[in-house]
Amino acid sequence: MSERFTKAAARNIFYGGSIFFFIIFVGLTAQTDYYIRTTSTASAELSDSVRRGKHVWEKNSCINCHTLLGEGAYFAPELGNVWVRYNGLEDPKAAREGLFAWMHSQPSGVEGRRQMPDFKLSDQETNDLIDFLEFTSRVKTQGWPPKASG
Repeated sequence: MSERFTKAAARNIFYGGSIFFFIIFVGLTAQTDYYIRTTSTASAELSDSVRRGKHVWEKNSCINCHTLLGEGAYFAPELGNVWVRYNGLEDPKAAREGLFAWMHSQPSGVEGRRQMPDFKLSDQETNDLIDFLEFTSRVKTQGWPPKASG
């Protein structure tokens, strides 16, 4: 065996490696898609109010200040687990009332604190946004965020 690759050997290694890693990439993409559809999200819970809540989230650009499941800005708290922080798993009615009151009391006017603007959300929009936040809390995030505080 010679100490140098021939052009044909180098070409075969390049094409073989490219095909191998392309197959690995396609397989991992298919596995990720399958995991998201069957395990990570609960598509049965995706109601019209959750869809409308996502629209409220996007329309008001909440992601410009908040993170949602680790994506977004870091100016304000993570909201992917806000339902859990408000004890929504054990007392959903109290959590809904607490989130509703919090959203409608903003800006709080406390000196030296970051202030959330008043988006003048209707009661329907607020409830839809709460439904969206409840839905995101049920997404299996594999331990993200690491602390319940966000």
